[in-house]
Amino acid sequence: MPDDLPRPEMKPGQLLARGVCRHLLSHDFVTVEELVPAPGLRVDVMALGPKGEIWVVECKSSRADFQTDRKWQGYLEWCDRYFWAVDEAFPTELLPEETGLIVADAYDAEIVRMGPETKLAGARRKTMLQKFARHAALRWQAARDPDLPLTDL
Repeated sequence: MPDDLPRPEMKPGQLLARGVCRHLLSHDFVTVEELVPAPGLRVDVMALGPKGEIWVVECKSSRADFQTDRKWQGYLEWCDRYFWAVDEAFPTELLPEETGLIVADAYDAEIVRMGPETKLAGARRKTMLQKFARHAALRWQAARDPDLPLTDL
């Protein structure tokens, strides 16, 4: 985006996602945001590790945001590890202990609790790697040519 254009205001969950993505890159994970693994699901952050591991991170900016989320368990079958990302003021006792926990802000994050590993089956991993690659490529193409009507985003 050229410097003379105003940047859109980011929402609290988007700011958390940015900090999470920055932190995961320091662990050699690349990320995409708002990926749809299956109809009706959209993960906040999907991360791809250096050994092909796939992590899903859901960013929750408030108690109400967490309490209205009815889909998070549907994400478990699409990743090797699952995490919540929250800010340091979030009441973490609400979050299930059998999931990972990342405390984040807009600029960085810290993995507080590692999510348990549940390895994806080979066919599911292949599907997710293809979805990840396609999503990343479409995002890049949209950034390079914002007037192009891309419908898969």
